[in-house]
Amino acid sequence: MTRGVCVAEEAGRTVCPYYRTMPGTKRFQHVIETPEPGEWELSGYEAAVPITEKSNPLTRDLDKADAEKVVRLLGQCDAEIFQEEGQAMPTYQEPEEALVVLSGGGTSGRMAFLMSVSFNQLMKGLGQKPLYTYLIAGGDRSVVASRERTEDSALHGIEELKKVTAGKKRVIVIGISVGLSAPFVAGQMDYCMDNTDVFLPVLVGFNPVSMARNDPIEDWSSTFRQVAERMQKMQEKQEAFVLNPAVGPEGLSGSSRMKGGSATKILLETLLLAAHKTVDRGIAASQRCLLEILRTFERAHQVTYSQSSKIATLMKQVSTSLEKKGRVHLVGWQTLGIIAIMDGVECIHTFGADFRDVRGFLMGDHSDMFNQKAELTNQGPQFTFSQEDFLTSILPSITEIDTVLFIFTLDDNLMEVRTLVEQVKEKTTNIQALAHSTVGQSLPTPLKKLFPSIISIMWPLLFFEYEGNFIQKFQRELSTKWILNTVSTGAHVLLGKILQNYMLDLRIGNSKLFWRALAMLQRFSGQSKARCIESLLQAIHFPQPLSDEIRAALISCHIQVAQEKEQVACPLLVTQQTLSTFSMSGTLLNIWFTKFSDILLSLLSRSSPFMGNMTVTSDNRSVKNIPKRNAPFWLGGESIRRVGSLSWILKDE
Repeated sequence: MTRGVCVAEEAGRTVCPYYRTMPGTKRFQHVIETPEPGEWELSGYEAAVPITEKSNPLTRDLDKADAEKVVRLLGQCDAEIFQEEGQAMPTYQEPEEALVVLSGGGTSGRMAFLMSVSFNQLMKGLGQKPLYTYLIAGGDRSVVASRERTEDSALHGIEELKKVTAGKKRVIVIGISVGLSAPFVAGQMDYCMDNTDVFLPVLVGFNPVSMARNDPIEDWSSTFRQVAERMQKMQEKQEAFVLNPAVGPEGLSGSSRMKGGSATKILLETLLLAAHKTVDRGIAASQRCLLEILRTFERAHQVTYSQSSKIATLMKQVSTSLEKKGRVHLVGWQTLGIIAIMDGVECIHTFGADFRDVRGFLMGDHSDMFNQKAELTNQGPQFTFSQEDFLTSILPSITEIDTVLFIFTLDDNLMEVRTLVEQVKEKTTNIQALAHSTVGQSLPTPLKKLFPSIISIMWPLLFFEYEGNFIQKFQRELSTKWILNTVSTGAHVLLGKILQNYMLDLRIGNSKLFWRALAMLQRFSGQSKARCIESLLQAIHFPQPLSDEIRAALISCHIQVAQEKEQVACPLLVTQQTLSTFSMSGTLLNIWFTKFSDILLSLLSRSSPFMGNMTVTSDNRSVKNIPKRNAPFWLGGESIRRVGSLSWILKDE
């Protein structure tokens, strides 16, 4: 058999839907060993923390890593995606008046958008009517801007689903929630199970159902876990499906934009490509077909991280621009521009970044991509993303301290790329390229000479049938995602935004992030859940004293109050296990709520009413005259700054 060509089997079988196993590639040789689940577990309350929220042992000292090591560690975490055993996969046929809805909030919703665009393009190329649409919590504005709170409503999810499926007789709804936690998706899955004459719900996530969120959903009668358990029962009758392979904790704890987003892309693109082949031939695709598609993504990982040294160089350049208060612009052509937009938007809630710090732009036509393009028109600078926006609003304001990364393939309009690069180069010399090519292609010399550094990724020829071009397109997108995620994460690591492998400037913008913040408090303080909740609520409502009414309020009320405040401060007692770089007993922690770093780093002086001696050390070196890299956290007559992987207390000047 020719390598890469799928072989059909079980001819004549047209049952819809049915199970098909998508094997992992664990049987093949790997350099990286996936930690066994037990290694992800920590003592105490963390034993019950969902896998997607756990700390990955591979990156426990991420905050101490230099750029080269950050690339290596995050690459090892991404490799874990390919080292799990098989997962049951439904395959389906496409009846008339059918629709496939991909739905999610935040990163998952953006992935839904990207994949619906891609598969509609595939169908148009085959002369078929587009079958896909997407839903993202908060609508199209959430594709290009951070609007995390919108995923907290189950009713909102149901109403949006009803709108896009009106009049359809058969609808497959693929609900994506990496941590099995988003109410927006839970409501849709429940609604589909109540209407199985029309809907087939498919839930995609990367936690066991037993670890799905079990907190009440404010506008729904079931928890996410209860919805998922109901789906498991209906799966026995093939009326619902749960696809939830475990791929291990994120390299940056809880940052589901990284491995979770990549695994979503790999899983669904493999499934949907195989499904299209099944429909096209009228017979089932073989396990080998599924495995071959999956292995193309694994090869993409190897090709991508072979460029580790250049990725590290780009990371350091991006970090330098951000440290100097410059901007980072990610300029991508076609769907690579969507990947760029995703990476920029996700830095906002992950690292507490300003929306202008890291921004993605989409070069080329996007007229048929969005459901409601009007939602993005004249909405203000936070929603600018197009080629026109870049030329009119961004290009004139670029300065020498900014970094601009151009992301394109050699199949794109290279004259257009060259013209834009020449314009940008008049503003800044900090330009780099991420260029994808296929064997036999080469970057034109005049364009090549414009860049001081190029991450050039050469892809081998694929011998798949009609879907081969799309597999390579998916490889390029995934490779770009890995590189941008690694660069933006690593740049913030170098800026001191990470403690061990936890986000410090986490913005608490929805219920998921509220509970993540609480878990981090428990993890670093060693205090009880009740005590940490009390301290977190004090931070949100400061200076108003906590009343029984406030304590009994819904989580959404606390989030709304927090979002209306720029900063909030309150005390939290921390045990001596709080920070490994500090020796303390009973020190006082100060919370700057919208930037979660203060929850962990803003330690008051020894004059605290809770008392306790505190000695700040790092490798037995003096803390005097440490360069000041980040904005100070003012409290108790002292300012605290993060420098690299270290926390320093600096006397006021």
